Amino acid sequence: MVGVIPTVEAQQIAIEAGLDLVEVAPNVRPPVCKVMDYGKFKYEQKKKQAKGSKQHHVQVKEIRLRPKTGDHDISFKVKRARLFLGQGDKVKINVIFRGRENAHRERGREMLQEIIASLEDVSKVEKTPGMEGGRTMTAIVAPKTA
Repeated sequence: MVGVIPTVEAQQIAIEAGLDLVEVAPNVRPPVCKVMDYGKFKYEQKKKQAKGSKQHHVQVKEIRLRPKTGDHDISFKVKRARLFLGQGDKVKINVIFRGRENAHRERGREMLQEIIASLEDVSKVEKTPGMEGGRTMTAIVAPKTA
């Protein structure tokens, strides 16, 4: 903090320090300037901006099952769902009914409840199991926030 000084004197101070005189707030009277390494400042700004742009965009991954899907296949799908949740994505679990399977919708609901229970430690339920359209039962789980 030097105070209000003439521009020529401020430029001389910057030259002696081997740095740049940068105008920080040009719209105020008197204008505010700072003695700094401008190249380093621009580099750090670019680095901060690049760090901020590496955010994860949440996607909705989908797992599709049928009422007759076997236990091993379900456990494999649960493992994939855990992977998706670990990456910060939401998981939409669909049970698709065809033909005579429509008569056994409770089996689909049981499957969804079991899957949700097995993912309970890493996820929270965003949408409880329910029919969507005519032949699809859906539930959505999202990763737990720390």
